[in-house]
Amino acid sequence: MKKLNVLFLAGATALAMQACNSSTKTNSTEVAQDSNSAKDTSGMMSKKDTTAKTAGGVMKVDKDDADFAVEAANGGMAEVALGQMAQQKATSPDVKAFGAKMVTDHTKANDQMKALAKEKNITLPATVGKDEQKIMDDLSKKSGKDFDKAYVKAMVEDHDKDVKMFEKESKDGKDTGVKSFASTTLPVLKMHQSMIKAIDQKMK
Repeated sequence: MKKLNVLFLAGATALAMQACNSSTKTNSTEVAQDSNSAKDTSGMMSKKDTTAKTAGGVMKVDKDDADFAVEAANGGMAEVALGQMAQQKATSPDVKAFGAKMVTDHTKANDQMKALAKEKNITLPATVGKDEQKIMDDLSKKSGKDFDKAYVKAMVEDHDKDVKMFEKESKDGKDTGVKSFASTTLPVLKMHQSMIKAIDQKMK
């Protein structure tokens, strides 16, 4: 009986850990945002001073800027992963080439964001969020022209959303570093947006 109880407890513990890990993976953006909210000192800041220091001298960023950084990092990771998938699965040379450009450009932007987040004490998501993971899962099941069409559709929608988000941050951002990242990355995103819409029109 004792052995059964031990086995039951071990199994329950394993399931609990698995559930916890699964939750962490699918909600990594929420975990990062919650972590940044706990650090947020925006209420203590003056209008001129957009960052504040703790007793230990660690910089803290306004919540809206930190949320933008989380979303930008999340989207960037997804773009790289989907771009790699497009390089492997796409049949259209244009889609393959676009996927390769996503990997190159977003890897560079992701590295810049990681360096900025480290400097600003912003927690970034460890993995892509649940919405991006769903897109990746759906695309992984497709092949041939079906994959090409679905990937292009996802990229059009994603870049429309990203351009709006980066435009807002480049205008309204309070932290100069995060705002600058948005401003310098925005032209690249607009170029991607034009490229993918041209590919979309070509496929119709």
